[in-house]
Amino acid sequence: MTRNVGGADRFLRILIGLSLIAGFFLDGDASYRWLYLLGIVPLLTGLMRTCPAYSIFGISTCKLTR
Repeated sequence: MTRNVGGADRFLRILIGLSLIAGFFLDGDASYRWLYLLGIVPLLTGLMRTCPAYSIFGISTCKLTR
């Protein structure tokens, strides 16, 4: 897959993903607690450096694309 996530975008995705996943474990018995698991999406796109939505719209924040 072509890399299309780079730099600050990647850092923010990883930070937001980790924060949401931490919220899942730190939040009490809230009924909406499962929503924190959505943090898996930005975490994986940041770690893999590719975003399917960016690919669809032709966006790239990566300086060098392969």
